[in-house]
Amino acid sequence: MGLYGDIQVLDQAAQKLPRLPAIAQALEQLRWLAGQVRGLTVSFDLGDSRGYAYYSGIRFAIYAKGASDALVRGGRYDGVGAVFGHRIDRDRPAVGFSLDLKELVAAVPALPLRTAIRAPWGDAPALRAAIASLRQSGETVVCVLPGHEDEIDEFHCDRELIETAGQWVIQAI
Repeated sequence: MGLYGDIQVLDQAAQKLPRLPAIAQALEQLRWLAGQVRGLTVSFDLGDSRGYAYYSGIRFAIYAKGASDALVRGGRYDGVGAVFGHRIDRDRPAVGFSLDLKELVAAVPALPLRTAIRAPWGDAPALRAAIASLRQSGETVVCVLPGHEDEIDEFHCDRELIETAGQWVIQAI
C-alpha cells in the first residue's frame, strides 16, 4: 500500500484503509501525537509489522544523521505482565524503549576534551577541600586511584595538584 511518509500519509491511510472506528481513532491519535513533536521530522510507517508480540500500541524509533540504524526503539505495551504469567489484574499500561549506546556515541560528534588537573587520592581534609574548591570553580580534577596511575593520561591532564610546604598548589606537568 505504500503507507510510509510524513503526516500526509495519515490522510492517504484514511482513504485506503477500511472505514472502521478503530482505524479512524488510531489515525487521529497519530495526528495528535505528531502535533506534539516540535522541531523534529516525524515519519509514519503504517505497514511495519516488525517487533515483539507484546507491543499493543504505537511503536517508535529515533534516527539521527550519521547513524546507520535507529538509536532508540520502543513502544506501548499493555498487558505485558500476562505474557510472563502475571495475574491479569496486575497488568499495567506501559511504554518502554531501548537505547543503543554504540550507535549514539558513533552519531554524536566528539567534543574536545578540556584539560584536567591530576590530584592524588586521599582523604586528608586539606586535600579534599582543595579538590572541592577547584571543581566548584569549574575545573576538572581527576584523582589518581592507587594502582591506576597508568590510566590517568586518558584525561589529558596538563596540571597537577601537589602539596608544597603544607599547601596544595597547582603546577604544570
